Amino acid sequence: MDWRTVTFDWNQARAFLVAAEEGSFSAAARALGLTQPTVGRQVAALEAQLGVTLFERVGRTLQLTEAGAGLVEPVRAMGVAASQVSMSAAGQSASLEGRVAITASQVISAYLLVPVLAQLRAEHPGIELELVSTNATSDLRRREADVAVRNFRPQDPQLVARRLRDRTGGFYAATTYLDRVGRPASARDLGHLDVFGFDRDEDMVQGMRQMGFPLQPEQLVVTCPDHLVQW
Repeated sequence: MDWRTVTFDWNQARAFLVAAEEGSFSAAARALGLTQPTVGRQVAALEAQLGVTLFERVGRTLQLTEAGAGLVEPVRAMGVAASQVSMSAAGQSASLEGRVAITASQVISAYLLVPVLAQLRAEHPGIELELVSTNATSDLRRREADVAVRNFRPQDPQLVARRLRDRTGGFYAATTYLDRVGRPASARDLGHLDVFGFDRDEDMVQGMRQMGFPLQPEQLVVTCPDHLVQW
């Protein structure tokens, strides 16, 4: 490999990649923890170094040029390699101390993780824990958290996953509502009921159908991503 041909800064390439994925410099700045002008300068410097235009502005969003589109996958591969280096180095040098960010849903954070974190702190007092309680999926590859407790198997082959346990769930309703609309005798009788959902995409609908509940999109009459507000 001719190392003399590699002359651009990785920070510039990273700014380009995140801007391409997020669709704007402002969104990229939030993802990277930088200011919008800084991201813009890094992308401009990469364009000057490579002698190409990577983005065109369309309203408030960015659109990749042909040259920019051709660079996305190579730069993404660089990002994967950089993440692997960072993770490997952290694994080799890590002692049982320092900050560890754990992300989990609100329900798991409030009802399941509390005794686990207490035991972890008792056994390893040098660890400082940050609990990222969110129902959104945090990106471990971008180091939004170090460990994620999730209700699904990650698809990213670069992540290490371990199945912890099976959990059960159920449907709950106000008795006044069921008295008015009728109590379902089985899962197949849920088709006439209004349902609180997390969002309006197909994931929840398809997931319920796979488990034998004939949920229809129009049944999600109220959606909210917050467990407390749903309750």
